[in-house]
Amino acid sequence: MSETSLHQVVCFGEVLFDIFPSGAEPGGAPMNVAYHLHKQQKNPALITRIGVDEEGRKLINFFSGRGLGTDHFQVDCEHETGKVYARLNAYNEASYDILMPVAWDFIQWEDGLQRVVESAGFFVFGSLAARSGVSRETLFRCLEMARCKVLDINLRAPHFSKRNVEELMSRADLLKLNVAELELITGWFSNYRSIEDRVRFIADKFSFSGVAVTMGGDGAMLFMNGVFARHKGIEVDVVDTVGCGDAFLAGLLSRLTEDAPPEEALAYACRLGAFIATQRGACPEYELKNL
Repeated sequence: MSETSLHQVVCFGEVLFDIFPSGAEPGGAPMNVAYHLHKQQKNPALITRIGVDEEGRKLINFFSGRGLGTDHFQVDCEHETGKVYARLNAYNEASYDILMPVAWDFIQWEDGLQRVVESAGFFVFGSLAARSGVSRETLFRCLEMARCKVLDINLRAPHFSKRNVEELMSRADLLKLNVAELELITGWFSNYRSIEDRVRFIADKFSFSGVAVTMGGDGAMLFMNGVFARHKGIEVDVVDTVGCGDAFLAGLLSRLTEDAPPEEALAYACRLGAFIATQRGACPEYELKNL
């Protein structure tokens, strides 16, 4: 492997099809983050697992057709590619029925992963991929060697537990979550009321170097080095909100890889997340000049 082929960001976890009443779209938070990082020219890698089925072939074609590598897509002969049945409410917000078990529940350790993970500046993982023993074991092995570990919380009942989330947070350096998830998690430990107090508490309890909180139409905040950066959000005509948080995280990391100040990284993350809200699906075609 040449130095030019090493990845600035490695994403780990689910790749799947979100099945809406209007049709099926490629999805999964790690995949969405990788897609948008690729759009930012950050050469991401995605460690995941697909089935030997039509959906798996479509995901390979989706990635390769857009110039993203699939070197770390494992193939499972026993379990099907992941599927999620999604519904949109009157506010264009999605709810999900996530099938289990599927291929991404069985991501195996491979010796070739060590160099990929060790060389990346950021290692992105979520809480969903830790719902099963096989993928969780592989994830924890990756976390032992990752440089900067970014936890993208994704609390989908019944696919998480307090104990599991605490263990994941204890292994992370950066945390990204939405305000509802922040309130739920901090409610396990404290009765703080303000968002700022909740963020300070969780950053201190788990020794995070940074915490990013998305707040929908109210923007987002980033707590790094003991200082808050805030963005009021960008008013747009929303088509759907699927993947907006993933685009936000990709935008944030794309700027942090360039050592941008927190305020600048947050502003760009909000701009990318808002733009994706104006598009159909989590991974639309777009050019950076559109932002």
